[in-house]
Amino acid sequence: MRAAYDEIADWYEHEFRGAAAPGDPLGVRRLLDTLLGPGNGRCLEIGCGTGAYAKQIGDLGWTALGVDLSAGMLRHAGGRLAAARADAARLPIRDGALDAAVTVMAHTDMPEYPAVLREAARVLRPDGVFVHVGVHPAFCGGFADRTDQRAIVIRPGYLDGHWTKESWTDQGVRDKVGATHWPLPELLHAFLDAGLRLERFGEGGAPVPTALAVRARKLRT
Repeated sequence: MRAAYDEIADWYEHEFRGAAAPGDPLGVRRLLDTLLGPGNGRCLEIGCGTGAYAKQIGDLGWTALGVDLSAGMLRHAGGRLAAARADAARLPIRDGALDAAVTVMAHTDMPEYPAVLREAARVLRPDGVFVHVGVHPAFCGGFADRTDQRAIVIRPGYLDGHWTKESWTDQGVRDKVGATHWPLPELLHAFLDAGLRLERFGEGGAPVPTALAVRARKLRT
């Protein structure tokens, strides 16, 4: 099965990541540090892509593992973390095997994200931690024009869960591979339906947030 990111993997690694603003302008790394925090168990990055966050996860003390559907992206992840090609909605991992799991700026690439959350809960041990850092559903999407960062324009479309390639810029990923949108309540309900207890939240990016982060924990049965 060929993944959408296979066609842009080299561009993503060499141009998109290379052109990223220095520091942490979207607050993604800060949110991952804050909500995942230090640990010493196995942490699976679901949708790990090129492994851009593997070192950060390792620096927090976790053993970083990854899965991604795109062979092209995984080709660039070699040497950054132990990773396998797999469907995020059907993880090849036994029940309760992991201490933590994360998705970082990846949930809009997963049309079956509620199923991904259920899989994350399945492979986590009881009380295991799941951290979601993703595109902010209220302020980013095909319905949001972010051309002027001082005045984000939200057009009709937020309330409709949909997949789109519409984007305010041609320098990003959405216009190339598309993205799936869930309104905020639908997204948060998917965590609860998966058996994950919501614990903490965070936002990143200014002056209008670009990223939303959630820390949840697998319920004990």
